[in-house]
Amino acid sequence: MNFLAHIYLSGENELIQIGNFMADSIRGKSYTLYSPPLIKGILLHREIDTFTDAHPIFRKSKHRLHEKYGHYSGVIMDIFYDHFLAKNWANYSSISLEQTAEAFYDNLQRHYDLLTEPVKKMMPYLISQNWLISYSTLEGLSLILYQMDHRTKKRVAMHESIVELNQFYAEFESEFTAFFEEIKIHCQEKLATL
Repeated sequence: MNFLAHIYLSGENELIQIGNFMADSIRGKSYTLYSPPLIKGILLHREIDTFTDAHPIFRKSKHRLHEKYGHYSGVIMDIFYDHFLAKNWANYSSISLEQTAEAFYDNLQRHYDLLTEPVKKMMPYLISQNWLISYSTLEGLSLILYQMDHRTKKRVAMHESIVELNQFYAEFESEFTAFFEEIKIHCQEKLATL
């Protein structure tokens, strides 16, 4: 799961969303230095990653990409799954994707002082290029994958995975739909216990 799914699965608490969003830039047990809602978001992010990586449906999706993209096949599938979430957003929320994105960007700006340095550096691009909306179209997705290529020093040409996305589009979408129902339930249960 990538940015959009992590935000969605955090529920409506703004600080849990912030913690979840910046969790990748927080290593080890340093999360304990944050406030309880941020800790909850960080731990939820880690739980989502663990659940996703081990899930047989996600692994099936990822397997189609593994031969060409190796270790990065999981990163690509995270982005593909965000595409299907964005594309089908109305099935998951009564609030539009545009309103959700704007509310989250506003959330980041209002809580800027709580953000980690890597998130502060990324935030202007996230907002100006409207990444959360970009997931919904193949053109936007291509741009995101191209940007990921630069962040990984073009190790595997992730932007080329649009070919596989088109080739297996129906299969990927069906797998996402089944998987997302399970992870939604898992996260609701996990949030209640964190």
